[in-house]
Amino acid sequence: MSDHGARSPERIALLGGVYSNYLALEAVIADAREQGATKIYCLGDLGAFGPFPDRAIEILRKHQIETVRGNYDDSIGRGLADCQCGYTDERDNHFARLSYEYTFKNTSATSREFLRSLPPEIRFEVHGVRVLLCHGSPRKMNEFVWESTSSTHFLEYLARQHAADVVCTTHTGIAWQRTLSEGRLWLNVGAIGRPPNDGLTSILYALLDFFPKTMPTARATLRRVAYDHERLAVEMRAEQLPEEFIETILTGWWTTCLEILPAKERSRGRH
Repeated sequence: MSDHGARSPERIALLGGVYSNYLALEAVIADAREQGATKIYCLGDLGAFGPFPDRAIEILRKHQIETVRGNYDDSIGRGLADCQCGYTDERDNHFARLSYEYTFKNTSATSREFLRSLPPEIRFEVHGVRVLLCHGSPRKMNEFVWESTSSTHFLEYLARQHAADVVCTTHTGIAWQRTLSEGRLWLNVGAIGRPPNDGLTSILYALLDFFPKTMPTARATLRRVAYDHERLAVEMRAEQLPEEFIETILTGWWTTCLEILPAKERSRGRH
């Protein structure tokens, strides 16, 4: 990758929405290292949707991946009654309850302690660029910030209010990015736990490069990674998780969490 005469950039990897998909997590970690990432961060929601929630947590701990606390992590860690997902539709909440009950039942006491220890945000600087990692938005853990409904003015306001040049989020499950004024960047890193509702079974994570003495100083690349999604589907079925979840893994199309989607994002899907 060219850096236009400056020294080589520093590269980090960012992933979100693991949703217990430990097979995708392993694939992303391997790919990020192959791509030269010097550090990997996770933006939260380790459980939900998939099987064996402890496995993803064990992988993150093994690789010492710094992780932000998502709404799911907060709920499971503190033993709350629901996932704090922020859904309003009865059908979406039905599947959210099934997912939460399975995850809560199958998360060990050790893993719950780990989830309680996670910070609500992570901040750092690279070449003077202030980076903020959070789950939903800088102001609320479970806020949905969508590409089609978020004005650039609003995103710039949040970045300024929270003293960040680069704001990185997840929660919505659909990756996107927008360049803001003065070299700022808003980045939704997507979710690796399930495909981004586009008919492909591969998943997305983000690589973030920092270029000193250039503008913009940080540039993001959304990268697709394939994993053994058929094996995951078999394990989900064996764990008696909803067939609607399994269909998403096998087809790349969402069957749940649809009503929260704005019209533009939903129009891209099958349902």
